[in-house]
Amino acid sequence: MRDCWPVAVGLFPLGVAFGLVITQAGFAWWWATIFSIVIYAGSMEFLAVSLISGGVGVLSATFAGFLVNFRHIFYGLTFPRSVIKSRLARLYSTYALTDECYALTAGKKDVSSQYLLSVQVICQLAWVLSGTLGALAGAVVPTLPGFEFALTALFVVLALDAFRASRDLSLIVTALASCLVGNMALALCVFFGLLLLRFRFERLDELLTWRLP
Repeated sequence: MRDCWPVAVGLFPLGVAFGLVITQAGFAWWWATIFSIVIYAGSMEFLAVSLISGGVGVLSATFAGFLVNFRHIFYGLTFPRSVIKSRLARLYSTYALTDECYALTAGKKDVSSQYLLSVQVICQLAWVLSGTLGALAGAVVPTLPGFEFALTALFVVLALDAFRASRDLSLIVTALASCLVGNMALALCVFFGLLLLRFRFERLDELLTWRLP
């Protein structure tokens, strides 16, 4: 709880915004709870509202979901899921892997299965409860435009904070260059490959580093 509460506080307004988006799109409030349990991927849940409302086909929606959550493949390479012995608990851990859970656990040493699962359960509860609360509020308040931008705003803030911490302009240039190679999945692979090269070759990292004063 001590490690998770800052994340839960951050998830709360985003979950409330998602619940409001659900009801303003014409769904019953309880669909927010179903989305948050069945899909349980913040960015994909926001996108799913638009996809379902627009009548997008199953194959197109599946492909869109794969692209949006493609980054989880890389998360799985270092996520300490191996400490979990129970097969059922391991399945839940795979399902409940999110950006926030990865950030809280991947960098820790000697993580126990109890700690890992507790972090994932707490994060999911925070998301499901905040989304349900937002949907209940959306069922009684008038339509308020702009909440669908909440997730984009969150990513912008996170990107700005990360840049302010490192002030390495080369990361932004590399990310933009990776986006030019094609779709998001391919761009993520290129960017991840470049990061691996910089991590492996210290001289290359020094040459590419471009820190602002």
